[in-house]
Amino acid sequence: MINDLAGLEKAVREEVGVRLFTVLAWVPERRALRRVHSSHPAEYPVGGEKTVEVAQDWLITCIERGEPYFGRDREAVRKIFADHELIESLGCGSIINVPVIGKEGEVLGVLNILDAEGTYDDASVAEAVAIAAKAAPALSGGAA
Repeated sequence: MINDLAGLEKAVREEVGVRLFTVLAWVPERRALRRVHSSHPAEYPVGGEKTVEVAQDWLITCIERGEPYFGRDREAVRKIFADHELIESLGCGSIINVPVIGKEGEVLGVLNILDAEGTYDDASVAEAVAIAAKAAPALSGGAA
């Protein structure tokens, strides 16, 4: 298990590789995502929230179904994220979003793992899913 958000970022950096890493806690009563960790706090500050700017298809995949989303290229990122220009300005054009699932099967939040277009493949997604499976304690502590 990974017990804190810094340890979670370290695991992602070592096992998947990442340029931009954020962790969002799911706030079900508001259908919002609250940022609890960021590798780029100036651009993506902790405490920031996402609601309407996230595409509904993404919410269904990651939050309702608890499945990862893999945006292989800039076009995929542009389709889903309203802040795609900021994402691209940081040199990112590929994204893996992986839900973190709690003990009761509920989605606690999402790991957002971004790097240059072409960096990630299906094996990268599998590595990210394996990390997320160990991340519930870190997210629970970070979201409290």
